[in-house]
Amino acid sequence: MAQAAGLACVRCGAAYPLTRYAFDCDRCRAESPSNLTVRYAPDACSAIRREALAAGPRTLWRYAGLLPVEARDAVSLGEGMTPLVLAERLGNNLGMRLFIKDESRNPTWSFKDRLATVVVSAARQIGARVIASSSSGNAGAAVAAYAARARLPCIVFTYQGAAGPMVTQMRAYGAMVLATREKADRWTLLEKGVRRFGWFPTSPFFAPAVGSNPLGVEGYKTLAYEVAEQLNWQAPDWCVLPVCYGDALYGMWKGFEELRRLGWIDRVPRLVAAEIYGSLGATLAAGGDALVDMPKSHDTLATSISATRGTYQALHAIRESNGTAVLVSDDDLLAWQARLAAGEGMYAEPSSVAALAAVSRLRAGNVIEPGQSVVALMTAGGLKDVARTARGQGEVPVVPADLDAAVDALRAVYGFSPE
Repeated sequence: MAQAAGLACVRCGAAYPLTRYAFDCDRCRAESPSNLTVRYAPDACSAIRREALAAGPRTLWRYAGLLPVEARDAVSLGEGMTPLVLAERLGNNLGMRLFIKDESRNPTWSFKDRLATVVVSAARQIGARVIASSSSGNAGAAVAAYAARARLPCIVFTYQGAAGPMVTQMRAYGAMVLATREKADRWTLLEKGVRRFGWFPTSPFFAPAVGSNPLGVEGYKTLAYEVAEQLNWQAPDWCVLPVCYGDALYGMWKGFEELRRLGWIDRVPRLVAAEIYGSLGATLAAGGDALVDMPKSHDTLATSISATRGTYQALHAIRESNGTAVLVSDDDLLAWQARLAAGEGMYAEPSSVAALAAVSRLRAGNVIEPGQSVVALMTAGGLKDVARTARGQGEVPVVPADLDAAVDALRAVYGFSPE
């Protein structure tokens, strides 16, 4: 455990006690609302040795010395140390060394387990009695699983229309799931529960959103630690992530920056936010810190990253790493979901392939140069929301027990000839 000294505003640096984890920065709220982040004592990580990591567990808790929770207090299901897959076929086609960080290998099949393991561990360590969250799917499922592991009651507020498999997953873990008619009402209920009953919140619950519980965001630092270790402590040129409120983007930047300060890597990769409505891109173009609130121009398949307004923590990570933001479309997502599955054998949730869609656009514009190394974060597996994929596939051909008829169907439907 790194000795947490308190919290600090990502934007202005104002210091707050660790007990402030549920709220944003008072000073910045009027001008540019900002999340808080865990701050550590100056020498908190100085005793950590890179060589000692090999003796640690094959989970993200091998990096406990860089996290705000004691390893002995960890609520763990074996999360982290997910594969970093060299996508040779797609990479060769794009002209780069492309790696995919496959977060579907986590216990609840998404990257949200990184937040959940740390935030629920912190909640239990401080004596929280109820875990509460607002979620459209992956975060709710992850928090529900870790709350079950910690033997803590878990309440999840979702909305009517949330992906059925994910809601089923939350309830399977024992979460008490309630749906609201309007998405914003989830936050209203969660905020009232936090204020009246002292529930421990893991997610945003006020507008404009600034990000999730900062104790949990520390869990995303482990993405950076793992990527660096898996690449033999060489930072890639680029890291590209699907982004909603930027928890993982900021956590990954913070993790890389910590490794740079420790001298374990020589630079921080350029970070890219793949987004649906373009708030971060518009804000970067406009300059300043005021996040642009975009109109919801269309409904999207990528409900996990469907925020119309970005966050300052995401903006900070992009600027500090000399990164950028890329707008992607639903057509991009469906095309890249199919290419990834058929080309590399990896079936991703639609939101997850936003990173690959952004990589493709950046390479087409020669922003990513030939031969550079790129890590794309695949945030969740495709079975999380299989109905959205199935809608684009059509019906499975039904054939009689006649090989010629089967061959005719293979040609007509799939363009395949066995001869």
